[in-house]
Amino acid sequence: MKVTGGTTTALARLRADSDVPVDISRVPAREAAERELSDPGYHENDPNLLQRGLERFWEWIEDLFGAASGATPGGVLGLVVVILLVVAVLAALWWRLGTPHRAPGTTGDSLFTDGPRTARDHRAAADRHAAAGRWNEAVQERTRAIVRSLEERALLDPRPGRTADEAAAEAGRSLPAHADDLRLAVRAFDDVTYGGRTADEPAYRRVEELDSALERTRPTLDTASTGTPA
Repeated sequence: MKVTGGTTTALARLRADSDVPVDISRVPAREAAERELSDPGYHENDPNLLQRGLERFWEWIEDLFGAASGATPGGVLGLVVVILLVVAVLAALWWRLGTPHRAPGTTGDSLFTDGPRTARDHRAAADRHAAAGRWNEAVQERTRAIVRSLEERALLDPRPGRTADEAAAEAGRSLPAHADDLRLAVRAFDDVTYGGRTADEPAYRRVEELDSALERTRPTLDTASTGTPA
């Protein structure tokens, strides 16, 4: 009978206990080997659960990569080129579009997040932020100043919870010549407030110039609610 590993060791110990050769059947031999292998000394260098899990994971990754490279023209090199192209496209989209904007009207999208302040207050805050080079905050405060000023001039009805997009759409009906500029200003506000983008001085100056232009502009006779010419 051929025995190996722990069985051989077990038999060796049995022979060491007696000078008489031992003839051992298969079942007792297996039991002796199991008792021998249950010795903790045999498992000191076994990988732990985490190591075994990592080994299984990397084996799975290797199999997956091998299968994908086999199905891709050019093998491994072709797969690497495809991955790089996908990463480049995603990076370009992220840079162009930024973080996806939340839908207007959702909770937390209100243009005014603190207590009521006048347009002059918002302009003063915007000037302070601009002087300190905090362009994101400057854009936000100047956009709020625009909307508050339109409310003070009765071109917009004061409404709690109004979003910047809603304000631009409503104001554009009574100030059609500035409708596009209002949408651009709101886009800058959304980019820095919800989109994770960073404003710069030119972006702020455009909003500031719009604020000044609106102050000098007389509204049409369209109503803000219907947009119907008088």
